[in-house]
Amino acid sequence: MTDHLPEPTHADHQGIATEEPIANPGLPEHQWRPTDVDPRAEKRAERQVAALFGLAILGAIGFIASYVVFKVGDNPDTIANLGASNVALGVCLAVTLFGMGAGMIQWARKLMGDHEIVEMRHPASSSEEDREAAVSILQTSLEESGLGRRPLIRNSLLAAGGILGLLPIVMLRDLGPLPGDKLDHTIWDIDTWTPEMQAWWKTQNRTLQRVVRDVVGTPIKVTDLVIGDLVNAEPEVMFAVDAETKQPVVEGTQLLVDKSKAAVILHRMLPSDIVSQQTMNWSVDGIVCYSKICTHVGCPISLNERTTHHLLCPCHQSTFDLADSGRVLFGPAARPLPQLELTVDDQGYLAAKRDFTVPVGPSFWERG
Repeated sequence: MTDHLPEPTHADHQGIATEEPIANPGLPEHQWRPTDVDPRAEKRAERQVAALFGLAILGAIGFIASYVVFKVGDNPDTIANLGASNVALGVCLAVTLFGMGAGMIQWARKLMGDHEIVEMRHPASSSEEDREAAVSILQTSLEESGLGRRPLIRNSLLAAGGILGLLPIVMLRDLGPLPGDKLDHTIWDIDTWTPEMQAWWKTQNRTLQRVVRDVVGTPIKVTDLVIGDLVNAEPEVMFAVDAETKQPVVEGTQLLVDKSKAAVILHRMLPSDIVSQQTMNWSVDGIVCYSKICTHVGCPISLNERTTHHLLCPCHQSTFDLADSGRVLFGPAARPLPQLELTVDDQGYLAAKRDFTVPVGPSFWERG
């Protein structure tokens, strides 16, 4: 036999409690804080909070000063055999965060409103009256926080918070210099070469830079490639050696940077397969030359569908049509592959007429 439950009331359907809260179970009487009853303790706590916010300001200023003053890289400044920049930045940032955090805790514990409340259980969906009550509570909390009548705390908090916001802006400088026009030109442009490279070039007695095989650096003739071939290539200056010092003309970091921008692929197809007029004009007997750097995020490309002349990026599957000006066929890339205009020098080797006419590599915010 089952018990009959009472029929739910309208209030039950609305999720509104219908019973009064239980009587006081015997909690001890509320103890007021010293700052609630002693004006001198209140002022002292206010000064403590402002001092902690002031400490945060000093830490932030120290952070910025340390970033500017201490040297990094070659012959860095040190503190106890540790990098002075890292130590100082870490300590100053810790002081700033400690000052902000401790100041807020002290403010909440000693100065904000301190009284016990009992709140009835409310429905999941707030009524208009509850919303108005919430706004009222927020206004009361703002009044109890004392921001309006404690300008010292308010102003020191705003100053500490404002200068704390400068720290990540300062650290953004470590992301490196903006690209500027560095992607607008590559080592295919002879006019941008260093004096050492220019000196080597004068010994060659030529006006065109050859396209040579990557890794080995051998020049390429038209007859070296058959239909369907795809060859990774570089400008010949990458393999140049100074006749006197026997040292590479381009080496170290400069070599890596120049190679990352100037790498190209050569692909040979039937001239009748070429679709666009520009691709035809910039090719030699069906041999086309494109940047090897994907225009999405800069991955190196070399996956070639030999019968369709489609070039696939292995990172995110952007697909380019080598027969149609490097046009994007599929994937996230937004720009076609830059094409390098080819010709043949007086000895029959493939050479570049000029640099790329558009910036290579992925898109960036300074690109026009």
